[in-house]
Amino acid sequence: MPFLTAGDDSLATTRAALLALQQAGANLVELGIPYSDPLADGPVIQAAASRALAAGTTLGAVLELLSSLKGELQLPVVLFTYSNPLLNRGMERFCSEAAAAGAAGLLVPDLPLEEGERLAPIAAAAGLDLVLLVAPTTPAERMARIVSASRGFTYLVSVTGVTGERSQMESRVAGLVQQLKALGNTPVAVGFGISGVDQARQVRDWGADGAIVGSALVKRMAEARRDGGDPVLAAGNFCRELREALDN
Repeated sequence: MPFLTAGDDSLATTRAALLALQQAGANLVELGIPYSDPLADGPVIQAAASRALAAGTTLGAVLELLSSLKGELQLPVVLFTYSNPLLNRGMERFCSEAAAAGAAGLLVPDLPLEEGERLAPIAAAAGLDLVLLVAPTTPAERMARIVSASRGFTYLVSVTGVTGERSQMESRVAGLVQQLKALGNTPVAVGFGISGVDQARQVRDWGADGAIVGSALVKRMAEARRDGGDPVLAAGNFCRELREALDN
């Protein structure tokens, strides 16, 4: 499950990258809507959001981009946003417009569970799966409520911290995956810290249903652009590398 920041460095790049990721074997993609205070994100994705905002990327433009891909993009897209843009637009309007543009789901990392339980039926009525997050510090009772309210999959945050590459996955993630699976039938995807094939294979072997790769992909695209290469090609190649590793 790759993550892209929409509009980094242009929406044209994002459009091409989405199609490249589809071709490279991604199962779905998280599409981040750039925001000025991305508190769940580490420096790589913060920088990407800043570049996208500087390029003039707006929520409306991202939704227009997604809508323009109908008929070409069969890859499910989960929109990643923060609470402020969601509440500013209004939950009902945001969900309705996102679904009309072709989004399959919604992920709001700074939305408290109580607000998530309020948003879930609104998202469902619009045809969106609301994906909720579990952290390593989440109490068992609250974890059960999150699994019950989450749709599509439950997002297991592998670390207590922000997004970013890590050299290895914490072993406690294995127990958390199994704990979540025991609470319901919702698939479990692990994110925050997966930097390459070794970590992706590790979470697969621990029983996770998905590996979410954000900072590592955004970093490779930025480096390709900096070095005069093609960020879209870099995204496709990295996704293909992960796909092949997980299939073997």
